[in-house]
Amino acid sequence: MSGAPVSRVSLAVAALLAAASLGACKPHASAPPVAPVAAAPVLAPLPQGTGCGPAIARTQAVVDSDVATGNLNAPVGERFGADLRNAAAACQGGREREALGLLAAAKARYGYP
Repeated sequence: MSGAPVSRVSLAVAALLAAASLGACKPHASAPPVAPVAAAPVLAPLPQGTGCGPAIARTQAVVDSDVATGNLNAPVGERFGADLRNAAAACQGGREREALGLLAAAKARYGYP
């Protein structure tokens, strides 16, 4: 009779091992593959200061960032940039009022505040 409890334990252990091995054969649902996330471009600090030069540079930095992140398509960004270059030329020529007017017109044209 001393052998009976050992056999029951052996049978219980064998049953547990069999169940565990059957569980190991079943396919497990796996997590869906993770899509790579593009790193967000790092926006450099915006130019500081007053006057037409820094104002145009700040707007150009925002436009560049919007093109880089896909919030603005590249052809529109290029047209906006051309308008900003015209404003910058007026600014460099000492025509601040004209430059700020060109900047305001460009921002309004492309829906920028």
